[in-house]
Amino acid sequence: MAFSSCLCQSPLSPKIDCGKKIVRPWSSDGRKQRFTFSLGSNSTELVGQQLVTVGAHLHKHWSFVGGSRVTVRPELERSIPLRKSSGVYASWLSTSQIASTAFTLGTTAVLPFYTLMVLAPKAELTKISMESSIPYIVLGILYAYLLYLSWTPETLQLIFASKYWLPELPGMVRMFSNEMTLASAWIHLLAVDLFAARQVFRDGQENEIETRHSVSLCLFFCPIGIVTHVITKALTRSAGSSSTRNMH
Repeated sequence: MAFSSCLCQSPLSPKIDCGKKIVRPWSSDGRKQRFTFSLGSNSTELVGQQLVTVGAHLHKHWSFVGGSRVTVRPELERSIPLRKSSGVYASWLSTSQIASTAFTLGTTAVLPFYTLMVLAPKAELTKISMESSIPYIVLGILYAYLLYLSWTPETLQLIFASKYWLPELPGMVRMFSNEMTLASAWIHLLAVDLFAARQVFRDGQENEIETRHSVSLCLFFCPIGIVTHVITKALTRSAGSSSTRNMH
C-alpha cells in the first residue's frame, strides 16, 4: 500500500519511516505515550472490487530500551464491487407489453372487414375491401415479427416432441405458456379466420346465399362458421329446387 504522504517533522519531533512504517521519536520524558492518527491512502482495485481504506491508526509505545515505536495498522473499512456496464440494454417495451399490444392491434384491425361483410354486404366498399390483400400482408408481417421474438432453441423440440416427429399436447401446452408465443398464435388465427370468412362471403355473393350469420361465426368460431355456411348453402339449394318443381 502506498501512502499519500509521509510525516516529516523537526529533529525534536518523531521521525517516521514510510517504508517500514516505524517511527522512532526523541522524547525528553520517560512517560509511556500512546496516540492515534490517520494517514490517507490511495484506493486499490483488486479483481473487480475497489478496496477503500479510510485511514491507518498509528499506535505509539515508548520504553527505555527500545525508545519509542509507532506501529501503523491500516484499517479496511469496506469493499465496493465495481459493476461493469453490460452491453445489453433493455427495450423500451417489455415482452408482455409487446404481446399485449400486438394482440389488441390484430383484433382491432380485422373488425372493420367483418363489419362490412355483415352490415353492408352489397356495398361497393365491401367488394373492394374483400378483393384487397393488404390485411393479410399486414397480419403476416406482424405474425412473423412475433414468431421471431418468441422463437427459442427448444421451439422445434416442443413442436416435434414425439419419436414420430409429431406434436404432443404437453409440448404444446409448455410452448403456449409464453405470452409472445400465444400472441403470435392469435394473429395466426385472425389471419386464417378472416381468409375463411372472405371465402364464405364470396361464395354467398356468387350463389346468392345469406352469409351474415356464417361470417359472424367465422370471427371466433371459424370451423363452425364454415359448417354453418355449408348447411345454409345446402338448404338454399334444396329450397330453390322445391320452388322450381312447384312452378312446373
